[in-house]
Amino acid sequence: MKIISRNKYLSRTRFSRYLNAVGHDNKRAKKLYLANIRLAQAFHPILSQFEVVFRNCINNNLVAHFSDIDWVINQKSGFMSHTSLSASHFFLRKSIIKTENNLRRKKIPITSGKIISDQNFGFWISLFLSHHYSLLSGQIIHIFPNKPKTETRASIYRKLDLIRDFRNRVNHCEPICFKGINIDCSKALTILNTIYDLLCWINPELVKFFDNLNNVRNKINQINNI
Repeated sequence: MKIISRNKYLSRTRFSRYLNAVGHDNKRAKKLYLANIRLAQAFHPILSQFEVVFRNCINNNLVAHFSDIDWVINQKSGFMSHTSLSASHFFLRKSIIKTENNLRRKKIPITSGKIISDQNFGFWISLFLSHHYSLLSGQIIHIFPNKPKTETRASIYRKLDLIRDFRNRVNHCEPICFKGINIDCSKALTILNTIYDLLCWINPELVKFFDNLNNVRNKINQINNI
């Protein structure tokens, strides 16, 4: 791509960070930009499948807790409507209602499965916020039966929130290969290791499945060699 087209379609501001990191070597900056995209690409299956595992673990936990396979529908008038949630504007309930309205508009039958799969990662990790967690009697922490005793609701939420933030950066094509102005993939490695920790706390058997998807370290090595 010619520089004039690059500045027009990718933006001069976006690309300048890559140029600055390699001493304004245009060829290396291009390689770094593409390598960042490939690193993000390598993270996609890890992030998406972690979200699936995490979401399903919570769903299974709450199905058992409420003895209700349709808890996500029926709890709109249950804990999701508790007066203590007025400060958060009943975020969970509104998210469910929004999905139901979208399904109705598309003339798609409303089922718990469709509602659960439509909720974003932020919905699920918000259950670890204290105002939701207490209403669930802390049940959802049991999806991590192998967690260290030092790990609490708050520490697990912080880890999940970091993953959420990183996931958003990946999805919005933001650079994930910098620390300040320097080429540095340490945050990406931290996120990868955090995901693996959480998987082990859920079930160590999940690690092998994720290893089959994991090409992240190879992409980081490529970045470090630019």
